[in-house]
Formats: sequence, structure tokens, C-alpha cells
Amino acid sequence: MEKLLNHQVNKIEISGIRKFFNMVSGEKNVISLTIGQPDFYTPDHIKQATTAALLKNQTTYTNNAGIIELRKAIADFYGNNYNVSFHPEDEIIVTTGASQGIDIVFRTILNPGDEVILPAPIYPGYEPLIKLAGANPVHIDTTKHDFKLTKDILENAITPKTKCVVLPYPSNPTGASFTENELKELISVLKDKNIFILADEIYSQLVYDIQHVSIASFSEVQDQTIVVNGLSKSHSMTGFRIGYVLAPKWLTKHMLKVHQYNVSCASSISQYAALEALTNGLDDPLEMKDVYLTRRDYVFKRLIQMGLSVNNPNGAFYLFPKFPTSEMSSFELGLDLVKKAKVALVPGGSFSVYGEGYMRLSYAYNQSTLEEGLNRLENYLIKHMNK
Repeated sequence: MEKLLNHQVNKIEISGIRKFFNMVSGEKNVISLTIGQPDFYTPDHIKQATTAALLKNQTTYTNNAGIIELRKAIADFYGNNYNVSFHPEDEIIVTTGASQGIDIVFRTILNPGDEVILPAPIYPGYEPLIKLAGANPVHIDTTKHDFKLTKDILENAITPKTKCVVLPYPSNPTGASFTENELKELISVLKDKNIFILADEIYSQLVYDIQHVSIASFSEVQDQTIVVNGLSKSHSMTGFRIGYVLAPKWLTKHMLKVHQYNVSCASSISQYAALEALTNGLDDPLEMKDVYLTRRDYVFKRLIQMGLSVNNPNGAFYLFPKFPTSEMSSFELGLDLVKKAKVALVPGGSFSVYGEGYMRLSYAYNQSTLEEGLNRLENYLIKHMNK
């Protein structure tokens, strides 16, 4: 019977991240620096708003696009922080996490045979969704350009089949982000082309050293830009599963059709929690970001002292060091680290072939965990790689 399944589903594999986790999950006394999840609890006032929604019996279906109060709060947030205007009535959809938002975007805009440009190394969640829509992911190597898509790289990657360019910034796994001038360079290539821009801005409130600039704020590409964001990273609300999609009215009405047949609406309770986050919790991410910045500086300094090649990220909570080995794949290196050093990092190959040779380290952990994990990593490098 298995041969009767959807061919695209048959071809999709479990992500390299999950495969690695499954293989090392039984190991004891391992320091894990793998999880891409805030180590902070959801702020108390948001939990209280969640409880209040339950007690008020706000447990029914909502408007397919989400409660209007939350959509207005999202519009205000983007207007006040990123100088972008979206109409809450018909240009915003509240989704079940940012991942579901990405899914409805691809299922709305892609046709079989279309190509989607992915600047790699890149989060592995895009590729399967592109394939399920019958389209083709095209990974572009950014490792020689500070993990950023450049004007020249983009121009060379575009073909007559290109339907969309994904711009995930700040990036998972590299933490790289774009300056305003760098975005303008990309816009000079994309404007006036029949190519969608999917801006995944889930880490937009965790940006250091520079200001986050949304590509949707540029009038030249507003009509072709789709923004995906959410509350998981900014307010430590991963389990609430609230994301949102922002797009022009003409496009949103079509995405809403896919969304309503997919999930009907996002969780009502989670929507009221998100409303609290975007009204009375606007400063919550700032407190977390200060801690992440201290951790980033510490981990970056330690990795440099170990002799590893690593970019200093200006966003998210990851570093992506390159390891001096050609004898092992990144997956094999990850297993070796777990076995010999009792420390777990995510193999870079999980983020496309261009991540080979690298490992992703998350600093969404407390200071003592980071110190012990890095001590173990340093000892491994001294013993096994002569660093």
C-alpha cells in the first residue's frame, strides 16, 4: 500500500536535526547546545492572560484570519517598529505558528516546476514544503559572503522558473542579518520582476549591533513581499503556536482559503495570549535580548580562542563555527562529539550541503551550561584535532 502514497511525501525525509537527536537521545551526561528555543519561561502576564481567556470561555472558533484585536496589534507592531503599513482587516492572517504560515504561502504561490531560491546554509523546514507544493528548492552557497545573499549571487541564481526568493533574517543557523543597504542591493535585482519575496522575520526582535529592517518597508517591492513572523522566539511562546503572515490584500485573500481548509483558525486561547504579548509585553523581548547578547559575546570569544573560524552573528541565538576536518561529515563529527566529549551540537549538514564542515551551537542556555559545554568542546579539539 505504501506505493500508493503521495510521491512527494515518499521522497521527503525526516530532517537531519531530528535524525541526529534520535541517535544521541539515549546518551547519558551529555551537555546539549542544540535546541533552538528560548530558555526563558513565558512571561507571567502572558500566562495570566491565557488563564483569563479560559475562565472567560474564549474557547470557540475565531474568525479564520484571527481575532481582529490581535490583527490590529500586529499591524501596530509592524507600523511602530518597522515602518510598514498592513491593514488588519484583510492583509494579516494569524497562523498556527510561523511554520504553518510558511506552508500556506508556498501552497498558495507555487505551481509544479517553479523554483524557490534558498540562501544556504538555511533552516531545513522550507525545502519539504516547497517539494510538497510540487516546486523545486534551489540552494545557493553564501558561505564565502558572510552567509548573506548578495546582488551578484542572486542575479546569477534567477532563472525563468524562479517564483520566489526566501530571505530568512536573522538566519537560522548562522545568525546573519541584512543592513538597509544590503537589502537595497537585493531590491535592485528583484523589483519589477514577477518573483515573490518571502521574508521570514521570526528572529527580528533578537537583533544585535544593527537595527532590523523589514524588506516590506520598501515601496519598490511591497506588492511582491510576504512577511512571516510569530511570538515563539520573541516572547518565549513556542508551545502556544502563534505566527502570522502579512501580505498585500490581493494575495492574502487567496492564502486565507488555504489557511481555512488547513486549520480553520489558530487556537483561540493562544490568540488572546499573543494579544497580551503585543500590547502589554512589548518590552519582554528586550530583557531576553540583553541576556542573549552577553551569552553571544562569551561564546564567540571562547570559539575564537579555540582557533575555530566563526562569524560573529548579529541576530538570533546561534553561532555556526567551521571545524578543521575533512575526514568526517558534520553528522559523523556530531556523533563523535557526543561519544568522546559528551557535548551535542547540531551537524551543519542539516542545513543543506553547504553547511558541511560546520556545526550549529545554540546559546539559548544558561551561563553554567554554556561554560561546561564549551570546556568539553575545547578539550575535544585539543585531544582530537590538535587545536
